[in-house]
Amino acid sequence: MRIIDLSLPVKNGMRGVEITPAKTIENEGWNATTLKLYSHSGTHMDAPVHFLPGGSTMDEHDLNRLIGPAQVIDLAPAQPKQLFGVEDLKPFESKVTPGCRLLLKTDWYKTFGTPQYRDELPRISRELAHWLVEREVALVGVEAPSVADVNNIEELTDVHQILFRGGVVIVESLAYLDQLQSDEVQFIALPLKIMGGDGCPVRAVAQEGV
Repeated sequence: MRIIDLSLPVKNGMRGVEITPAKTIENEGWNATTLKLYSHSGTHMDAPVHFLPGGSTMDEHDLNRLIGPAQVIDLAPAQPKQLFGVEDLKPFESKVTPGCRLLLKTDWYKTFGTPQYRDELPRISRELAHWLVEREVALVGVEAPSVADVNNIEELTDVHQILFRGGVVIVESLAYLDQLQSDEVQFIALPLKIMGGDGCPVRAVAQEGV
């Protein structure tokens, strides 16, 4: 069995991350740090309340959706600002079944640390979002920091709301999907149990050869 880490490292300098010393061995006898994390920093999961007034929160996620088999959909290499439509997933249609988890491999994580990563991200179209909902997808994971254009509030809101209203869990800023050797893996992405949370960094991993 292989375990593949699909998460970006969390470190100072990342958008929304600040890690500072709180205690030291020299002064208090132990090391500890204070973590300041934007709820959508690094590899993270969204909760419906992120874009839906009155939507469910991070602590209310159904854990059954966050652990289980996932289909790796190879869309690499994605182009800057590429808009993925239904036609892009048609070749994989047999894998898109009720309750499935989809990991969209685009190799976009390789642009992490550049302005392109956030400002020119490939994204899911409204049409594709509706199609995923109609096919009762349980979870979709992307390598970009968002499923939609973060610089277009109308698109950003629409795509998130379509997926959330359809019960689709959203995981963003995945990485290293190109290290997977199988097109079906066991996927695990668990957030902290934050009461009322709209999002949370996760440690996403895949298991192969289970």
